[in-house]
Amino acid sequence: MYYRLFRKLYEREAIRMCRKCRDFIRDGQRILDLGCGAGIVGKTFQEFFRAELLGVDIVDRRVVDIPFKLSGSSSLPLKDNSFDLVLISYVLHHTGKPKVLLGEAKRVSRDKIIVFEDIPDRWISGIFCRFHGFSFDKLFRNPTKTTFYSEREWKEVFKQLGLNLLFSQRVNNFPVKKELFVLGV
Repeated sequence: MYYRLFRKLYEREAIRMCRKCRDFIRDGQRILDLGCGAGIVGKTFQEFFRAELLGVDIVDRRVVDIPFKLSGSSSLPLKDNSFDLVLISYVLHHTGKPKVLLGEAKRVSRDKIIVFEDIPDRWISGIFCRFHGFSFDKLFRNPTKTTFYSEREWKEVFKQLGLNLLFSQRVNNFPVKKELFVLGV
């Protein structure tokens, strides 16, 4: 219901996200949308980049038709190096184990991981992030508590996992800073 109500907003944002990624994704690449949710972002990337796409999530909440695989464990049911890149769009703060998820993304990616993430960098954005986390956890019965990291904390996590930060850019700022990270595996 939620995704159906806000579908147009998600589609517009997904097109903006694709434009931000033009320098990092080639047409026809194989993309894993990790934590695909409704599938709207993945479907937009699939069409924009004429990509081969697979969506993976712990629950099937798709409102669009994309190839999908259910994965409820901490290890993805996918072969090593089976995707050109992995897209993780506003997902890491919803998992209790972002390092495990990033480690799995690194394992299945041949080249890059593209991460979009909310960053609580000011008191007002901290309030918005806490509200978002609380409401998401309640609405979707999220089994793990939503946790947000600072930009510095994310960069430290990437370093710990041996991921190379190729590019970082603020993609939106109000009310919450949204950051694009492009990571080399």
